[in-house]
Amino acid sequence: MLKRSLDLVIPFVFLFAALLLWIDEGTAIRELRAIVFDSYQRLLPRSYEAPPVRIVDIDEPSLKALGQWPWPRERLAELVDRLTAQGAAAVVLDILLSEPDRTGPARLAELWSDRPDIEAIRSALAVLPDPDRRLAEALAASPSVVAFLLAPNGGEIALPHKAGMATAGDDPVQFLPQLPRAVPALDIFTEAAQGYGSVNVVPDTDGVTRRVALFFAYRGEAYPTLGAESLRVAQGAGSYVIKSSGASGELSFGRQTGIAQVKIGGAIVPTDAYGALLLYDSGHRPERFVSASEVLAGTNDPAAIAGHIVLIGSSAEALKDLKPTPLDPTMPGVEVTAQAIEQMIGGQFLYRPDWAAGAELLFLLLFGTLIILATRRLGAIGSAIFAVAACMIAAEASWLAFKREGWLVDPLFPCGVAIALYISSSFLGYLRAENERRQIRTTFGKYLSPILVKELQRHPERFKLGGEVRELTLMFMDIQGFTSLAEKLEPETVTRIINRLLTRMTGIIQGEQGLVDKYIGDCIMAFWNAPLDVPNHARNALAAAVAMREELARLNVEWSHEAPANGDVAIDLKIGIGLNTGRCSVGDMGSDQQHAYTAIGDAVNLASRLEGLTRAYGVDLLIGESTAALLPDVPLLEVDLVQVKGRAQPLAIFTPAPAGPRNGADRQAELLRRHGELRTNYRSGRWAEAAAALADLEAIAAAEFPYLQALYGLYDRRLAEFRADPPPPEWDGVYRASTKSG
Repeated sequence: MLKRSLDLVIPFVFLFAALLLWIDEGTAIRELRAIVFDSYQRLLPRSYEAPPVRIVDIDEPSLKALGQWPWPRERLAELVDRLTAQGAAAVVLDILLSEPDRTGPARLAELWSDRPDIEAIRSALAVLPDPDRRLAEALAASPSVVAFLLAPNGGEIALPHKAGMATAGDDPVQFLPQLPRAVPALDIFTEAAQGYGSVNVVPDTDGVTRRVALFFAYRGEAYPTLGAESLRVAQGAGSYVIKSSGASGELSFGRQTGIAQVKIGGAIVPTDAYGALLLYDSGHRPERFVSASEVLAGTNDPAAIAGHIVLIGSSAEALKDLKPTPLDPTMPGVEVTAQAIEQMIGGQFLYRPDWAAGAELLFLLLFGTLIILATRRLGAIGSAIFAVAACMIAAEASWLAFKREGWLVDPLFPCGVAIALYISSSFLGYLRAENERRQIRTTFGKYLSPILVKELQRHPERFKLGGEVRELTLMFMDIQGFTSLAEKLEPETVTRIINRLLTRMTGIIQGEQGLVDKYIGDCIMAFWNAPLDVPNHARNALAAAVAMREELARLNVEWSHEAPANGDVAIDLKIGIGLNTGRCSVGDMGSDQQHAYTAIGDAVNLASRLEGLTRAYGVDLLIGESTAALLPDVPLLEVDLVQVKGRAQPLAIFTPAPAGPRNGADRQAELLRRHGELRTNYRSGRWAEAAAALADLEAIAAAEFPYLQALYGLYDRRLAEFRADPPPPEWDGVYRASTKSG
């Protein structure tokens, strides 16, 4: 048998495992997150508004017009000179100048054999200008930036710094990507240029470039990348400021959470923990590019260069400098750098706020918990609607955060976990429902009518084994004076009488859609409106009580006929019935060893008290005021205003007004009228008027309603006592019962 808590425990274990997986943030989690954020960029690319960044492209037309790559350094020098003359804010060579020009005089002389007949040629080459020096002179006259490469292999040599480095908080070097070797530019170019930056780009595990590093760590020091150095040189700034965890204003709660932002001149750039700018892709934009052949030919628009950061690079397929991005699988690497500079200039950033991870974790925890609970409470369809709605809200919130603020908050993993939880919880819910059907048959087979049991089996979701609060109408039925009667009978006879009575009464209760809670000796406790809704539960309970009266009369006749034949004493049983309505806790209660479906609450206790008071008032049925309020069209007699033992507030109690044998409706109306007069005068202390009404009532009862004679006899005695010894002025008409039976 499936334990009741198992379908909660298993999904929560699954949820806990998902939380651990999320916290560990493995490759699968990062790639799922990347899918979401890439799709956002495709839906809403970064707007391109002609920022002051241009790419002078060594493109296919340039290679066709000016020859294959690499070009002579003199041509590069001419290109730098022209860009400087046109007012470029920075001229950035996204080209690795790590070897001398192969077309330089010294390199050419090395190609010639050591023969006397070519010495003249060697002498002529020696006086020719050095193209590397020519390029260095051009770089020195320009706000230029040259590149170096960090790699797993290469030389482990010192690299110069072109700018100062200030830090706030934890040492940023520990967070930066590190590479042990360097491929530097030639010293002649490094010394001439104003800036020196790394051309490294680190893609994600799937090969897509989504981050552009601003710094790398090399030999225990931080070195800027080409994009960061280009922006610094263009602004004429002399240093960088890197702000990490532990700095003023950074909430890290004592943890080393990484780099938060970088200040480059006047630009403040938010980064991820590793000092990388998150690429907000605009896609390939032809407007960024100016052909190198046009610049060298002097046919380009100088306005497209003046005041711009100009990167010299290549989009040519043959040079293989292509970097996949979220929007373009073949974007030139130089364009990735240009986009990073554009973002820093325009302040168009993507970033994961400090609270994003916490928000995702909280959403995963709360949403997962709600899905588990909703599957139990709402069922498969209801919880599916809830899950879809919550996922749509989460996706919309994530999208709006991206659209309006550039925040990257992941809804996919939490929603994916929630869907998995829904599937597992639904399956376990199915097993639980089957288990509940078996429990229903076991629990209710003897206490509910077969029709209701079948209804519960068809709709077990309407039944909560664990307990709930419902409005119930409760009944207690007890045999009056049975103890003394049992003393006169043989035990076998007592058992036979009790079983026969309880069987008949149980059938009546079940026939009116009631549930027999328990048998307490010769007492029955029953209630209506649980486990299934019974819309008119008070009316059904009253109908059962009236039918039980009639059935008892038939049983008494049967026993009177059977007793002589069986040699038993003739008996005439009397019962008392109490009905009350109120909110109760109802469900499967008890211990691990034994439990049953039952109801508890003040309304239960009051129904028991009402049954006990039937002896004091001489009627066999008393109804509480909460039940009477649900029977507005049923003629009821207010029996008294009573404060039962254990309750501070008094309540009105009622009994059904019987119909007379002659002119029933008229006599009943007369009975109700005169009874109302009795009660009104009694409460007001008008004893003479009450006595007059009581005299009429006693005459009516003697003639037509013997059922009420004991009740009116009680009032006769009370009036006699009050007339002889009036109650105090503050008397409120309430009778205070000191025991359960009055």
